[in-house]
Amino acid sequence: MDPIFGLAPWVVNLIAALYLTYKLVLAGWIVAKAGRSPLWGLMVLVPFAELLGIWLFAYARWPFMERPDSGAAEEPAGRA
Repeated sequence: MDPIFGLAPWVVNLIAALYLTYKLVLAGWIVAKAGRSPLWGLMVLVPFAELLGIWLFAYARWPFMERPDSGAAEEPAGRA
């Protein structure tokens, strides 16, 4: 078996592990920032589940859009 790009097999495995770790951390961070469990980021490990997950994520209810406004648009109390 020929090595990929002339690299040793352990280097190829290291690059793949680093790539998957980066992908998992990034997906978990994005999903957590949207108010969901970071475990939803595990969907990036399954090839077609990743596409399905992105589609479901895009059309799901977003928790931060359902909470009440912080009052930034309210009129000051002194004016009537």
